[in-house]
Amino acid sequence: GSLITLSCLSHRVVCQVISSAVPADSVQDNATSDSSWITRLENSYGFYIGLGLAVFSSFLIGSSVILKKKGLLRLVEKGGTRAGDGGHGYLKDWLWWAGLLT
Repeated sequence: GSLITLSCLSHRVVCQVISSAVPADSVQDNATSDSSWITRLENSYGFYIGLGLAVFSSFLIGSSVILKKKGLLRLVEKGGTRAGDGGHGYLKDWLWWAGLLT
């Protein structure tokens, strides 16, 4: 067999590996032995939860872009300086802030 030396602060241990066989009863499958409700929920509905989160995040990102764009267009209609030209009037618009926080 193989010799393994382990050191831990003030102790030193030498172990000899005689066999690498693992008894069948000591191996457990974590997927089948874990019966928590979270694991059961993920196994049953994990795909649908992920799909719902993806659709919801796409909706939030899209609405954020639309709200910010509407705020910038409203600023141009009022005759304010565009953000690309050095204007900061959009910072006073609540619609732009709503888009940013979305």
